[in-house]
Amino acid sequence: MTPVILLAAAKKSAEVTDWAARVGWLVGLALFVALVYWLMREGWKWRGTLQGDLPDLPSAPEAPGEAKLTMSGRYHGSTTAGQWLDRIVAHGLGARSRVELTLTDAGLDVVRPGATDFFVPAEQLRGARLDKGIAGKVLTEGGLLVVTWTHGDKLIDSGFRSDRAAEHTEWVEAINSMIETNTTEGAER
Repeated sequence: MTPVILLAAAKKSAEVTDWAARVGWLVGLALFVALVYWLMREGWKWRGTLQGDLPDLPSAPEAPGEAKLTMSGRYHGSTTAGQWLDRIVAHGLGARSRVELTLTDAGLDVVRPGATDFFVPAEQLRGARLDKGIAGKVLTEGGLLVVTWTHGDKLIDSGFRSDRAAEHTEWVEAINSMIETNTTEGAER
C-alpha cells in the first residue's frame, strides 16, 4: 500500500491561470489602446494646425431679421467643397453635434449646443443641395442637406440632417432662391 500513497502524493494538479501573464497582457493592451487614441488626437490637432489660415467664424448679427425657415437636427461636419472626405476641423467645424438652423434674410444661423456656433452671411452662401455623404458620414440618397458657402478664400460644404428629412427639399429651394435673388439684385446695381 505504501507505493500507491506515494504516487498520489507525487501528482500535482496543473496551474489553472497564470495571473502574472494575464495582467501583463491586459496592461500591454491598455497601453496599445492609449497609444492609438493619442495618435488619433494628435492627428486631429495637426489637421487643425494645417487649417489655421481659416479666419474666425462670424457670429450672428444682433437683429438678423424674421426667420424664413427653422430646423432642428444634426450637424455632420464641414469639408472643402466638392471633396466630401476632406474634413475641416479648425474652429470646431469638425465636431458633430445637434444643431438648430435658422434661415433669415441676413443669412444662415447655425446654433450648436456643446460646440461653436457660427453664422453664414447671405452674401457668402453659394448653394444648397441634397446629398448622401459628407466627412465620413454616409446616409441614404438625399438624406443630407449640404450648404456650400465661402469663408475667407475657402469654399466650404457643411452637412446637416433634419429630424424630419422631408424638410430638406424646402431648405434647398429656399437657400437657392435666396442666392438667386441676391445675385440678380447685385447685378442690377
